[in-house]
Amino acid sequence: MNLLAPVSTIMTKNIISVDRYASLKLVKDSMGKHKFHHMPVTEGGEIIGLISKSDLLWFEQGFKNGRDKFDDYKLKSYKAFQIMTKKLATMQHDEKINVALEIFNANLFHAIPILNGEKLVGILTTYDIIKTLSENKSAINEYLNT
Repeated sequence: MNLLAPVSTIMTKNIISVDRYASLKLVKDSMGKHKFHHMPVTEGGEIIGLISKSDLLWFEQGFKNGRDKFDDYKLKSYKAFQIMTKKLATMQHDEKINVALEIFNANLFHAIPILNGEKLVGILTTYDIIKTLSENKSAINEYLNT
């Protein structure tokens, strides 16, 4: 992997996002259906927050009482903006992969929204980096030859 390549070369481009008033039930169902761990919250194409699977699990933990209908009601009643992370580290699509690695290394999150100006164009996750490394033949050959 060329660490000086733009993050746009390895980011996830097919973004599914929700608006601030989406129910947490919709967020949870979308994450499960698409096997996502991060859901961008957008308004007019611009990112205003991010909900991680961990955020959703922490929220659900507070309402688990063994009554599925009650828990389901809570998920339908609460909205994305009520649990989303608002202060996000973002990157521009043409910034380098090595910068993303430094951001991941210095913080405890696993997703960086990627922008073109103010518009959300992708998301880079630690999974994207691992996947790229595992598919990269030169990285594999270098590992095998050591």
